[in-house]
Amino acid sequence: MHIVLVDVKVKKTEIEKFKIASRVNAENSNKEKGIARFDIFQDQEDPTHFILMEIYRTKDDPAQHKETAHYKVWRETVEPMMAQPRVGKKYSNIYPADNGWD
Repeated sequence: MHIVLVDVKVKKTEIEKFKIASRVNAENSNKEKGIARFDIFQDQEDPTHFILMEIYRTKDDPAQHKETAHYKVWRETVEPMMAQPRVGKKYSNIYPADNGWD
């Protein structure tokens, strides 16, 4: 598994629009063969702060995801909503085992 946590900070005026656009992206992303999970989390103390948890099956799947129409629409839609550039950090899976995501 290849895990990416994306740290996102949006403008206060864009919170609801960001949530809607990100949910559409996540729903479509979760249909991709190469994605085991795609979740969105909102910080309870700072509602402008979000984490996207993207869990890919292979090392090639993140690049394939970025070529999908729904990702490109999401990226273009949310870019002006950002209060600062988003930051993705890669992680390795420990538990559950890779085959435990199915």
